Amino acid sequence: MISQPARRYSRVAMILHWLIAVLIVLNFIAVWVAEDMPKAERMQIMANHKSIGITVLILTVARILWRVTHRPPPFQRTQQPWERALARGVHALFYFAMIGIPLTGWSMVSGGGPVSVFGLFRVPALPVPTSEAASSTFFTVHEKLGTLMLVLLALHVLGALKHQFVDRDRTLGRMIPFLRAPRA
Repeated sequence: MISQPARRYSRVAMILHWLIAVLIVLNFIAVWVAEDMPKAERMQIMANHKSIGITVLILTVARILWRVTHRPPPFQRTQQPWERALARGVHALFYFAMIGIPLTGWSMVSGGGPVSVFGLFRVPALPVPTSEAASSTFFTVHEKLGTLMLVLLALHVLGALKHQFVDRDRTLGRMIPFLRAPRA
């Protein structure tokens, strides 16, 4: 008997996907909220921002390891070659940004010593240049990658909604456990 490929992502892949997504959205909200706050409150929010960023980095590494050892479901037969290419590109850039954003943020603050992660543990400062010029470069790259992340989020959500509601191919059922899986 030939086994059918999975029609949806594994439970672990779903958990990592949604946990990372929520944390990324929370980090964007934190930055936007902190912008106009008094310094003491802004510093507390940014401490949480750093903790969330390190958590995203750790979870992304776990997600990459999971992805390497567990095949994702195949693309829908209804997807066009250009859609598959776009999906692959967006996912590759997502992984690049989910690694790059926390690393550049961590690099930015490494001159200040270890970073506390929610007061539970500390991650050491990275061995990177800590000059003002280097910190400014890390900040610029961090911001540019953040902008890239917002564009990718928009493309990802619009693509998923297009497949679900225009193509009606149940694509969301691949990553949302309580929805019906796509047809085989």
